[in-house]
Amino acid sequence: MDRRSFLKNSTIGAGTAGAAALAAPAYAQGNRTLTLVTTWGRGLAGVHDSAQYCADQITAMTDGQITVDLKAAGELVGAFEVFDAVTSGQADMFHGVDYYFLSNHPALSFFSQIPFGMTFQEFNNWYYHDGGMELADEVYSIFGLKSFAAGNTGPQSGGWFAREINSPEDFQGLKFRMPGQGGQVLGKLGASVQNLPGAEVYQALSSGAIEGTEWIGPWADEKAGFQEITKTYYTAGFHEPGPNLNLNVNLDVYESLTPAQQAIIAQVARASNLWTMSLFMANNGAALQRLQSGGVRVLEFPDSVWDAFGQASQEVIQEPMGDDLYKSCYDSYQESLAKSAGWISTSQGAFTAQRDRVLDI
Repeated sequence: MDRRSFLKNSTIGAGTAGAAALAAPAYAQGNRTLTLVTTWGRGLAGVHDSAQYCADQITAMTDGQITVDLKAAGELVGAFEVFDAVTSGQADMFHGVDYYFLSNHPALSFFSQIPFGMTFQEFNNWYYHDGGMELADEVYSIFGLKSFAAGNTGPQSGGWFAREINSPEDFQGLKFRMPGQGGQVLGKLGASVQNLPGAEVYQALSSGAIEGTEWIGPWADEKAGFQEITKTYYTAGFHEPGPNLNLNVNLDVYESLTPAQQAIIAQVARASNLWTMSLFMANNGAALQRLQSGGVRVLEFPDSVWDAFGQASQEVIQEPMGDDLYKSCYDSYQESLAKSAGWISTSQGAFTAQRDRVLDI
């Protein structure tokens, strides 16, 4: 039982309801500095920019009442330590992608990304208008967190490989970096899956510790320098068609803020969600052209590999279904996806296909 349910259902909560209604909320007074930790190394293209955007905008919009001090991965805690740092109160908030923390609860997948899951627009439909935000509140409150969607990279690339992938069997024994449920899928295909923070991926690929990696997309991948190591690049992936980044605030810290300050954080997160997605989409096309001009071979997985991805993905997604909260998130997510995808494919999908044909794009 979470702390809110306890207070709501306890005799203590009932007995003090009248007094609480008369008491003014105890908001922290004066200017404050809040520490924001991230899963991103400083300077990682797009994702660190998204975290910095949140920090800068909260500081500016509160007129200095709140100063957000950003500590990139490794500057206060490691990339994979930020969840615990914020739940414990060591830091006040973190910016990251929450499939890094599935050991805490499998439902975190739905608020980051599931294989063959939602695109950016489909996720926003669910999150803002179809029950997703309410489910996020339920999941994250277990850990003493208030979570906000605060960025998206758009569809992620299939990744960089030391050799071509011509069949599902080519994943057998392949040392590959992929976190979250996507990594679990590759594990079912026989890959030796590594879960590495973004700042460590280049060195691991360069040294041969891994034989392939996914990261984000052409712009961020080019900035990371993977084209210096291998020229084999798959630009369409199954694992993250629209991965959501989160701004997660310690719940006690959040509740100590004034309503106006809480609203500012919520609106900054919404703005960052759109701003971050646009940042990636504005840069990916030109970056892909530069990569190709530099000798990178842009490939697509064959249908047999896509079929194997699909079958293994369904197995992975179904495995935690015994958890009631996971199942509630799954049912809501799938219902919303079916509605959104049906309309988008018959409207925007049909239009863009005809536009690209007519204009020869």
